Amino acid sequence: MRYQSTTGLDHDALDELVRRVVEIFHSRGIDLSRHRLPVKEQVILTLELLRNNLSQTFLADLLDISQSTASRIYRRMLPVINEALTFTGISLEEAASDGRVILIDGTYVPTGNRPAQGRDLTKVNYSGKRRCQCLSIQVASTLEGQLLAISTPVPGARHDSAALDLTGWSQILAENHTPWIADTAYIAQGALTPLKKKKGHERTDHEKRYNKEISSIRSHVEHAIGHLKQWTILATGYRGRLTELPDIIAVITRLELYRLGW
Repeated sequence: MRYQSTTGLDHDALDELVRRVVEIFHSRGIDLSRHRLPVKEQVILTLELLRNNLSQTFLADLLDISQSTASRIYRRMLPVINEALTFTGISLEEAASDGRVILIDGTYVPTGNRPAQGRDLTKVNYSGKRRCQCLSIQVASTLEGQLLAISTPVPGARHDSAALDLTGWSQILAENHTPWIADTAYIAQGALTPLKKKKGHERTDHEKRYNKEISSIRSHVEHAIGHLKQWTILATGYRGRLTELPDIIAVITRLELYRLGW
């Protein structure tokens, strides 16, 4: 059966991931052979929840299990999948130190209204630009648009330039003297950005060509973000516990890098 459209992974990548997960369980002395769902089906359930942001009740009905069982499988599998992909990809430090040019842009993960934890959380997570409560992440890619790294999330009210500082990325880029390209939100961070129009002055032909070239290059990181958001739990509204979202973002980062063949 084909699962690529629902899990994001092709047949070979899925089988390899399942093999690693089984090895981890065996190393811990955990036997899942008597579970109602085979390990592969449990991995697929977890990936489908991340890839499509489906409700656990919906998937549970399809698999003829209870919602509570689906929830237990999901919570058990997430950290194991993360461990299975520990050596997937490279860190931003490694990418920044090898001399390559990096593209960086910010994006957001909508979280829905979260009034239960008080107005303070609502304020720091509310983005006036996006008009929703969310967390903000920084995304780095190659000049070809291949994902390199994703930062830890910060409150959605933070400007992209401030988010770069909060995540520690600005320090990494500065220490390694890394050439990087971004939009005008990062102009104070030392990035190569489009030129802003001076008040009362028209752009010269040279400035127009320059901005067009920079924008053309920058579009590749937007493509990387578009592929990342195909894990729709990051795009259509996260419904789970907010404290667990950073771990979920970390798992999806490794899954996307694994999907790309890192």
